[in-house]
Amino acid sequence: MSRLSFLLGKIPPLPVVPTQRAAWIIAAFAPLALVIGAVSPGLWIIAPVAAVGLIALILIDAMIAGKALSWEVDCPVDTEVGQATTISLSARFRAGRVYSAKAALALDPRIAPGGRAAFDLAEEPQDAGYLGSATLFPERRGTADLSKAWLRWTGPLGLGARQVTLTLDKAVRIWPDLSPVRSKELQTILRDAQTGLIARRIRGEGTQFEALSEYESGMDRRRIDWKASARHNHLYARENESERNNQIVFAFDCGQAMCEPVDGMPRIDRAVSAALACAYVALKGGDRVALFGFAQRPQIMTPFISDSRAFNRLQGAAAGLDYTAAEPNFTLALATLTAKLQRRSLIVLFSDFTDSTAAELMIESLGRLVEKHLVLFVTIADSELEGFMDEEPGDIATLARSVTAETLSHQRRLVLQRLRQMGVDVIEAPWRKIGFDLIDRYFLIKNSEAIG
Repeated sequence: MSRLSFLLGKIPPLPVVPTQRAAWIIAAFAPLALVIGAVSPGLWIIAPVAAVGLIALILIDAMIAGKALSWEVDCPVDTEVGQATTISLSARFRAGRVYSAKAALALDPRIAPGGRAAFDLAEEPQDAGYLGSATLFPERRGTADLSKAWLRWTGPLGLGARQVTLTLDKAVRIWPDLSPVRSKELQTILRDAQTGLIARRIRGEGTQFEALSEYESGMDRRRIDWKASARHNHLYARENESERNNQIVFAFDCGQAMCEPVDGMPRIDRAVSAALACAYVALKGGDRVALFGFAQRPQIMTPFISDSRAFNRLQGAAAGLDYTAAEPNFTLALATLTAKLQRRSLIVLFSDFTDSTAAELMIESLGRLVEKHLVLFVTIADSELEGFMDEEPGDIATLARSVTAETLSHQRRLVLQRLRQMGVDVIEAPWRKIGFDLIDRYFLIKNSEAIG
């Protein structure tokens, strides 16, 4: 992964600042000065002398710490949502004069909680420098700005510190999580699909005619082409090719419900990771894939991609899906999608709902969509509701929460049952399993020749 480095050469001297240790000493000395003044007023001069002495120690300690000769901020140019991202800072000081060094960074909140990261620097004896790093986990896609960096170091007494500030004005691009695509499990699925252990053979069991071959004992008699056999006075069997070039659209509801977090990451990002993994499998299988995103209005519609080498175009489009704190307009979105599709397609819709009332418009729109296309509805199981239902009712509040969760869960089951009765295929699973469940369902649909 490529990284950016920002190097500051000569650093101008800056004002000295007291450390936390110095502040505690001052706070402890104040009541002692009052006691001395009350017991022996003639000794009042001790207080200002001690204060001046402490200030002198702070200044001398900071001066001993000396200057930072150079420092450098190193961060990745690109990262993925939910993946570990390391940002490091290294600095060089005058040898043997630094007691401790700390760094802080001002960042976009989507890459660091609260928009701030702080860490200590440890001495690196080999290169006579100091190095520290913060490992962050981006919570949302987009572009995260790095605006400022601070470096503070103290002298041997830990009383006086020097601090410098660098304006970075740089950014880290946060892409969708592709770890499922790189996983060993997915590579195993692709390998097995090519050898016929999961997907059916490319030749022999499809619907598209490929070639004629002489009929041999053990072949399925239903494959005999009687017309061709009559012309040649010999039995010939049809070899069919597995249906390819299917159109698959991954549609994303980017509304309020999909922006809620599940295990620390928005549902839409969990959905994007699962969709990209399935899209990669579909491209490898010879199908065509497009992405469609919507909230109150359609956000993005990519052209159909048919080559796995163009997978990065799907990744880039998925990175542009925005987070919207509003209810989605299913009627407008799905009508727009239907108008753009020229032939029957598999539409994989990622969405969620909080109650049956909010789902009514979605059900109505999907009812019109399923008349022309094959629809697969994918939703992430609500682990929070399950947790509330499993709680022991130790008090009234817990009991009320459990009853409410049970009611919402029942309404959710009713909505999913209505979708199934309409002819919509439904997947509901925890986010850790949703990607592989989706891939398995894709293979089943492809094998059934239901798309074309």
